[in-house]
Amino acid sequence: MSFENGEATLSGGATRLWSRRNFGGLAGYAGIWLFLAIFLIYPLIRLFYDAFTDDANAFTLMNFSDFFTDTYYLKATINSLLLGVATVITTSLIGIPFAFLLLRYEFPGRGLFSYLSIIPMIMPPLVGVMGFVFIMGRAGTVNVILMDYLGFAKPVNFMYGIHGVLIVETLHLFPLMTLSIVDAMGKISPSLDEAAESVGSRGLRKFWDITFPLTTPGYVAGALLVFIWTFADFATPLVVGIDDLLASQAYLNIVQFVDRRLFKMGIVISAIMILLAIVFLIVAKRYVAQKDYSSLSYSVIERRTLSTAGNIGVVVFLSSVLIAAFIPYFGIILDSFGKGWALTPFPVKYTMQYFERVSIETPKFILNSLLYSGISVAICIVFGVPIAWVMARTKLPGRDTLDSLTTLILALPGTGIGIAYLRAFRDPFPFTETALIGMWLVIPIVLGIRRLPYTVRGTFASLLIVHKSFEEAAESVGAKKTVTFKDVTLPLIWKGVLVGSLYSFILALQEASATLLLVVPGHEMMPVGIFNFYMGGSVNEAAALGLILIVLGAVCLFAINKITGAKAGGVFG
Repeated sequence: MSFENGEATLSGGATRLWSRRNFGGLAGYAGIWLFLAIFLIYPLIRLFYDAFTDDANAFTLMNFSDFFTDTYYLKATINSLLLGVATVITTSLIGIPFAFLLLRYEFPGRGLFSYLSIIPMIMPPLVGVMGFVFIMGRAGTVNVILMDYLGFAKPVNFMYGIHGVLIVETLHLFPLMTLSIVDAMGKISPSLDEAAESVGSRGLRKFWDITFPLTTPGYVAGALLVFIWTFADFATPLVVGIDDLLASQAYLNIVQFVDRRLFKMGIVISAIMILLAIVFLIVAKRYVAQKDYSSLSYSVIERRTLSTAGNIGVVVFLSSVLIAAFIPYFGIILDSFGKGWALTPFPVKYTMQYFERVSIETPKFILNSLLYSGISVAICIVFGVPIAWVMARTKLPGRDTLDSLTTLILALPGTGIGIAYLRAFRDPFPFTETALIGMWLVIPIVLGIRRLPYTVRGTFASLLIVHKSFEEAAESVGAKKTVTFKDVTLPLIWKGVLVGSLYSFILALQEASATLLLVVPGHEMMPVGIFNFYMGGSVNEAAALGLILIVLGAVCLFAINKITGAKAGGVFG
C-alpha cells in the first residue's frame, strides 16, 4: 500500500512538473503571438480601417473610388507593376545563368566570382543610384569623356527616367535571384541529369525540361522578393526624378501634411500595395504547391570542366555583369574622397574631410544604425528562434498561421508597413504624452518585424537537418526542454541562427522605406542621413556615409560566406 502511495506521489509530482513545463511553453507561445498581434497584425488592421473610413470614421468606399478614377494613380499602378515585372525578367536573365554556371561548372576564378556575385546585394538601391549618377549622370564621368574626348554635342541620358531605376534595381537585386536559384539547384540530384542525357536530352533542352522546372520553388521565392523590393522602393525613383510610381506617391502624399485628401490617398495607396503584395504571395505559394519536391535534398555535385573557349566565354560574361554591378561602388568611392569634381572625368584632388563630417562631427547616423540594427537583431533572435522551433518541432494550433505570417512579412512593402505604423501608433500611450512613433524605440521594432523572416528561415533550415532523436534522448534522462535546447539543439543549429541574424543585420542597416517614414529627429539612421544629405546638396557627405554603410555590410557578408558558402540561399526562400 505504501508502495502504491509512493507511486501515486511520483505520478502526481510528474504531473505537476509536466504542467509547469507545459504552462511555461504555452506562455512563451502566447508571448510570440502577442508580439506579432501588437506590432504586425494591429498596424495592418489600423491601416485598412483608415483606408475604408472617412474623417467621421464612417465606412466608405469613396477613398478607393477616388483612387481608381484618377488616371494619374492608375498610371502609377501600371508603372509600378511593369517596373516590378521588368526587374524580375532582367534579374532572371542575369541570376539564372550566374547560378547555373557557378554551381555546375569549374572555371578560372569560380570561387572569387561566387563571392563577388553576392556583394551587390549589400549596397542599398539608394546608395547604388547615387553611385550610378556620379559615373553615368548628365555631368558624370562617362558623359564628360563622351563630350570632351569623343565629340558628343550633349550628354546621354543613362540614368534619368524609369530605365535608370530598372538598371539600379537589376544590378542590386540579381544576387537575390542567384542565391535562391543556387539553393534550389543544389538540391537536384546529378542522377536526374544523367537520366535525361541517357535519353538524348542535352544542353539548353535539358536545362529547360529538367533542371529549371525543378528549381521552381527557389525561382518563385527569388522572383517574389525581387518584385516586392522593387515595388516598394520610393527613394531610388525620386533620386532620378521619377514620382509616378505607387511607392513614391504613397511617400509624397504622406509627408506633405497639408492636403487632407492627399494624406488619405497616401493611406489608400499603402493599403492597395499591401493587398497586391498579399495577392502575389498567395498566387506564388499556390503555384509552388502544385509541385512536389519533397524528395529533393542537397547533393554533392561534380562540376564539369569547360573548353578553353568555354572558360573565356564564362569569365567574360561574369566579369561584364560584375563590372556593371560595381560601377556605383566606383562612383561612391570617388565622390566620398574626391574634391572639386565638376565637369571633369575624375576629382581634381582627394580629401578625408567628408568622412570627418559624417563620423566625427555628425556620428549619430552611424551610431544609431549600429545600435538600432543590433536591437532589431536581438528582437529577431528572441522571437525568431522560438518561432522556427514551433514550426519545426511542434504541432501547436496556429503553427501554420505563424508560418504564413512570417512569409507574409517578406512580401509586405516597407512603405506600407511604415505608413501602417504611423497610423497605428500615433496616439500617446495611456498616462503619458508620448506616442510610439515619437520614440526612438519604434525604429528597432519595425526593423525587427521587417527582418524577422530571415532569422526564422535561417534557424528553421538548420532545425530540419537536426534529427529529433537528439532532443528526445536528452529529455528521456530528465533534461528540461530549455536545457535540451541550450545544451543539445542550439550547438547544432548555431550556424543557421547566426547566418539568419547577420542577414537581418545587413538588411536592417540598409532599410530606407520604413525608416524614412518613421524618422525621429535626432535618431536618424544612415539611409536617412544619406537621403537627407543628397537631397540637401551635400553629395560628398552622402557618398561618404554610403561607403561606410557598404563596408559594414561587406564585413557581415564576409562572415556569412565563411560560415555557409553557397548554401545561404535558403534564408531567402
